[in-house]
Amino acid sequence: MNARGMAADRHIPVLRDRIVDLLAPALTAPGAVYLDGTLGMGGHAAAILERCPGAHVVGIDRDREALALAAERLAPYAAQVTFVHAVYDEVPRALAEAGVDHIDAALYDLGVSSLQLDEADRGFSYSQDAPLDMRMDQSTGLTAAEVLNTYDAAALETLLREFGEERFARKIAGAIVRERDEAPFTTSGRLVELLKKVVPAASQKSGGHPGKRTFQALRIEVNAELSVWAAALPRAVDALGVGGRIAVLSYHSLEDRITKRVLSAGAKGSSPQGLPVELPEHAAYLRLLTRGAEEASPQEQAANPRSASVRLRAAERTRPTDATTKGTHR
Repeated sequence: MNARGMAADRHIPVLRDRIVDLLAPALTAPGAVYLDGTLGMGGHAAAILERCPGAHVVGIDRDREALALAAERLAPYAAQVTFVHAVYDEVPRALAEAGVDHIDAALYDLGVSSLQLDEADRGFSYSQDAPLDMRMDQSTGLTAAEVLNTYDAAALETLLREFGEERFARKIAGAIVRERDEAPFTTSGRLVELLKKVVPAASQKSGGHPGKRTFQALRIEVNAELSVWAAALPRAVDALGVGGRIAVLSYHSLEDRITKRVLSAGAKGSSPQGLPVELPEHAAYLRLLTRGAEEASPQEQAANPRSASVRLRAAERTRPTDATTKGTHR
């Protein structure tokens, strides 16, 4: 067993039953392919396989530790799961490794996972002192400490404002540059102390923990989350066979904005204004399965605080397009 503990004991999948209800209709045929683009510790995948025992799972994660934990959790279904170490926009490579040419359903559960939040040595959480890493794949890329210690004040301000939606981005960036001149940043605790001093007390009372937005911004930058997501979602939609379904769990407005834009565009079609008849190639190719963005129930939010900020959107492919891969939902 993994030294950190069994995944099933540590992870409550957000909106698990709703996700299964949305995706299961596309996974009834034996061999139907379910892409879990952010496998994490395998909670959603386990629920899908329990409801749809004939499905095959292609599970992507950039975090090797998450893949190991998911493999333990999904051991009863080992013959039906292909694990792929990849960033979640690498859909074509993942499908090639699994030997499939399309998918029947897909889920992307965005944001930081329970594994990453819970382990102090990963540096994702502002509630415990830890090395400032924040890489989902710890084998590559800049750490959060390197971002703090090497970006100039203007770049830090832009990062905090755009990715953290931080009102006090300029003040924080200036304070970081001054502090690092004394000694480079290495741990989250020192950054949290700086933020407590810089963010006005009134804002801390009304806006929550002063580290929330800065830590979000650093995590997004370190993992290139928004650019990866902007590439990943269209690729996953392209891989859906007709009748296939996709669901997305977003945890902040920047992710949800990308999701809404891509799914809404597919559901509206692209006919130029003024045409008396819609051309087939411009017709909508998605049908929205949620009315706007759904939230977790008050009961789930109380039981699982990480569901408090979730926004769920889902869609079904209704026709092929030029980019659609070969399969159709059977």
